[in-house]
Amino acid sequence: MGDLSELFAPSTVAVVGATEREGSVGRAVTANLLEFDGEVVPVNPNKETVFDRECYPDLGSVPDPVDLAVVVVPAAVAVEVVRDAGAAGIENVVVLTAGFGEAGSKGATRERKLRETASEYGLNLVGPNSVGVMSTSVNMNATFGPESAQDGSISFMSQSGAFITAVLDWANDRDIGFRDVVSLGNKAVLNERDFVEAWGESDDTDVIIGYLEDIADGGAFIETAQEVTQETPIVVVKSGRTEAGAQAASSHTGAIAGSERAYEAGLEQAGVIRAETVEELFDAASMLDGQPLPENEAVAVITNAGGPGVLATDAVGDSRLELASFTDDTLGSFEEVLPEEANIYNPVDVLGDAAAERFSDALDMALSDANVGAALVLACPTAILSFEELAEITSTTQDEHDLPVAACLMGGESTHEARDILDDAGIPTYFDPSRAVTGLASLARYREVSTREYEAPASFDVDRERARDIIQQAAERPSNTLGVEAMDLLDAYGIPTPQGAVVDTPTEAERLATDIDGDVVMKIASPDIQHKSDIGGVRVGVPDDEVADAYEDLVARAKNYQPNATVLGVQLQEQIDLDTGIETIVGINRDPQFGPLLLFGLGGIFVEILEDVAVRVAPVSESMATEMVDEIDAAPLLRGARGRESVDETALIETLQRISQLVADFPALLELDINPLVATPEGVVAVDLAATIDPEELDQ
Repeated sequence: MGDLSELFAPSTVAVVGATEREGSVGRAVTANLLEFDGEVVPVNPNKETVFDRECYPDLGSVPDPVDLAVVVVPAAVAVEVVRDAGAAGIENVVVLTAGFGEAGSKGATRERKLRETASEYGLNLVGPNSVGVMSTSVNMNATFGPESAQDGSISFMSQSGAFITAVLDWANDRDIGFRDVVSLGNKAVLNERDFVEAWGESDDTDVIIGYLEDIADGGAFIETAQEVTQETPIVVVKSGRTEAGAQAASSHTGAIAGSERAYEAGLEQAGVIRAETVEELFDAASMLDGQPLPENEAVAVITNAGGPGVLATDAVGDSRLELASFTDDTLGSFEEVLPEEANIYNPVDVLGDAAAERFSDALDMALSDANVGAALVLACPTAILSFEELAEITSTTQDEHDLPVAACLMGGESTHEARDILDDAGIPTYFDPSRAVTGLASLARYREVSTREYEAPASFDVDRERARDIIQQAAERPSNTLGVEAMDLLDAYGIPTPQGAVVDTPTEAERLATDIDGDVVMKIASPDIQHKSDIGGVRVGVPDDEVADAYEDLVARAKNYQPNATVLGVQLQEQIDLDTGIETIVGINRDPQFGPLLLFGLGGIFVEILEDVAVRVAPVSESMATEMVDEIDAAPLLRGARGRESVDETALIETLQRISQLVADFPALLELDINPLVATPEGVVAVDLAATIDPEELDQ
């Protein structure tokens, strides 16, 4: 990506395909640009003038330098026009034309050629299949939408062009302004990461928002967003949340950590605030654009109505926020100022006969309390209360304390002037208390994001070549799966495994069993049979004198269950005492957008039923691995619930990091499950393994 400053603030814009023909995209774009602060150059070989401006036959004929070319020509000639732009020294191109990757194999070929042309000339190319770009900094509307944006400091990207036109119409009605707006289109060249990076470097963008359907390169996006969100909040709506959009997978990890889990993990690690709805997107954006960050997550609610106060309390309880507990001094101040009938505990009910001044006193005392991080002013209309006066006083009080305040004015026409006053002060207003709380919660969320310290993943001393040999040997078999026969893969990365080995005769099984203290566990060793216990392919607590018979029985069961399965023999292991340990699962699954995902949770046979798991994009640092252990609901079990001794969490956290390094080192590992990984007070031990590989990735 090159410098995008001239994409959004060009001096000269050329419209290739400009026309005055009614109903055409070329006319809409050119007409929208008539208010542009710079020069507009129409390009059309069939016109001498367009909107009284001299028209040129092609970009090479334009005498003066062009900063931005907007391409509105048929798809069949669009690639050549882009080539002309590159040859003319134009660095920024927006292709509005459709008929590319979204239009079948022929369109995909055309888009590949477009990408190659852009690469050849080093172009910053938006689209194709884009609505266009806008920037209020130079009054530029280079789109074919019906609305221009109002001035503001929010920059907005969208993968849906229709979403942009709808949002601008809605936002203009609510006086929400923007700095830059871009319709991403097919993202042939520039994608969401490029705009996040550009806007993060801009002093004029205070908040970045977006509507995304996918992310082109999840790993690169995370890396860029982590840096940008230290200074500039990012809020997105990501569509495609349902399981219907997730890719099915064969392993436990693949089944659980589908596409939606990948986006949840990726956006969380990126520091991006994810909105559930368009309304939440703009509630968060408005709050982040106009209010300071809270010092803590405790909220004071000041209201003149009990019912709405209860609604606000419920909303706080459902969010990451909490109701503030006032100090004794604050409660004493409330008692002195408020009527005896008022409720001085949170939510503070100043009663229905309260005028604006009583609200102001209560708000001032609440914001003076060191326990309070933010406040919600919640008012219903009465004959005594002036909403306009309440708005003025709220604005003044908020400014004095420099703490975030949201206003909830539960009325209609009577609130309009007050809303204008609050909007001018940067205080968002709502009708629904839950929306106000959601807005405040976004501030608390961003406060946590902006103060994060990102830690690099550790690099452990491992036997990478030994691991490569094990994966290579598996790749040479007809099956692309690994099972317990590949436990040495874990050993190569420093992950403890039970004493044992895979044997291929009853005699070898008997000989190995005598070297293992106590009874043994026996498992069928077949890369084609993933869930061995389902077919009776696991025997626990086998004494030495029964090992040979158990071997024969396990092999027979495997052959009966799946006659064509590759059976490598039987794995014998020392029996691990599960009474002193907790069964967990550690797994990886390679996501198309974000790459390797690391999963951790409660293991055993019920993992897919309980789904008590945490997911992160690998590789993970020590702090991220610690978060994963803390995050699962079963974390108290690991720490000695019901009198049990705590497991060795240090060993567990290190194992997560080692598996994370393994999957980062070997792109050939598509899926991997260690289930169970038994965590005990003395450490961890990996009891079982299942993996899927892609032989074509072995040289990566």
